Amino acid sequence: MTRQRPVDQDLVLVGGTGDLARRKLLPALYNLGCGGLLPERGVIVAYARSAMSDDAFASLAKAAVAEHSRTGLDESAWPAFAARLRYVAASDGGYAGVREHCALPERLVYLSVPPSAFGSSIRELDRAGLVPGARLVVEKPFGHDLGSSRRLEEAIHAVFGEQQVFRIDHYLGKETVQNVLVFRFGNAVFERVWQRDAIDHIQFTVAETIGIEGRGAFYEETGAIRDILQNHVLQVLSLLTMEPPASFHPEAVRDEKAKLFQAMRPLLPEDVVRGQYVRGMADGEDVPGYREEPGVPSDSTTETFAAARLFIDNWRWAGVPFYLRTGKRLARRTTEVAVVFREAPVAYFGGTAVDRLKPNMLNLSIQPEERISFQFLAKIPGADVRVEPVRMDFCYDEAFRMEPAEAYERLLHDAMDGDHTLFAREDSVDRAWQVVAPVLEAPPDVCFYAAGSWGPRAANDLVQPRLWHPR
Repeated sequence: MTRQRPVDQDLVLVGGTGDLARRKLLPALYNLGCGGLLPERGVIVAYARSAMSDDAFASLAKAAVAEHSRTGLDESAWPAFAARLRYVAASDGGYAGVREHCALPERLVYLSVPPSAFGSSIRELDRAGLVPGARLVVEKPFGHDLGSSRRLEEAIHAVFGEQQVFRIDHYLGKETVQNVLVFRFGNAVFERVWQRDAIDHIQFTVAETIGIEGRGAFYEETGAIRDILQNHVLQVLSLLTMEPPASFHPEAVRDEKAKLFQAMRPLLPEDVVRGQYVRGMADGEDVPGYREEPGVPSDSTTETFAAARLFIDNWRWAGVPFYLRTGKRLARRTTEVAVVFREAPVAYFGGTAVDRLKPNMLNLSIQPEERISFQFLAKIPGADVRVEPVRMDFCYDEAFRMEPAEAYERLLHDAMDGDHTLFAREDSVDRAWQVVAPVLEAPPDVCFYAAGSWGPRAANDLVQPRLWHPR
């Protein structure tokens, strides 16, 4: 479906001078403006604590676009975008000051604040009369655990209806993730084998080479399970494994995702490995261990790595293990899914036995490059019957000769357009917390791993006799 310009509306960025706004939101809105995908009329109001003039905010936004926009800064296009920008400090009348700039009946409110400020921010939006006609974008984390998530939802629904709420997970805006639905349901050859009879197991890896980047206090309250596994990983996994929707209407897709979440078996502590990095070599440099990072206690037990074995209890996936892992200070930065098919039986070619055939494998790479590859077996030229795996590759850049839009561009546009397809629904978020709750309540001991490695050895034991991909 061709993306069109959304209806006229104002945009309110709560926390509009923070790191997320500078690195992602402002560049994304600028790129949408250059592409003719912002509403024809409407202002962009940034709301934050610091005192700042409109001109100062425009300068901040321009620097952010110049540094972080995928298209760079076009001086000829900048004035039209800058004309939309407004700034309101919390001391300038609070949200009532924001309301003075919002002249249109519809608006998108992007709430990029700490979870502790969600409740008060929502109440203030209500008191300022900004709720009617508004759509609310909520940035993760959606709570700290099951109880806090439910309290957050109560605070939201005291003011906003569910159809007004857009829980954003930027992984769902990535082109490869969006392509999962087309790949699965548009290609009959794969949909016919997308089940337990053909697939041995599925792996999902989210690996980072960086550490905690000076966010010790934040990470001590979060950890890898809450930060990545509970949201990003489970949300993408639901798209990979859900049943075909009756249509591609947003709620039809989200209904199937919700059913899939209900079929996820809650994790058991014995099916989870928690790790924490110690000093090692990363990108050719000696880097400190997690407990040596600023703001981290010397006896911290917070995990910087988590691996899990998960099962989905429905007809399609009964008995198929899903191996999930995420971590910091790992060997390579990558986010990828490996669908490993069942091995062929011992085969005979011209009387020559091939004792073990490597399985077919489908790899969906989400970052740093967006690519899909399929591994199959081919005979090596020569008189002997010898086989080895070869790959067929699809790369977005090479196939379409164009750079995919950033995830936040797609998600912001969809939110302005009222399209919920790529946003998490309340019931799915609640179930995701239920899935990880047993591990959060009784976490296994952390295992240590050297920075620059692929994690603790115990994670390898989790997948035995299989192997991790990549490794």
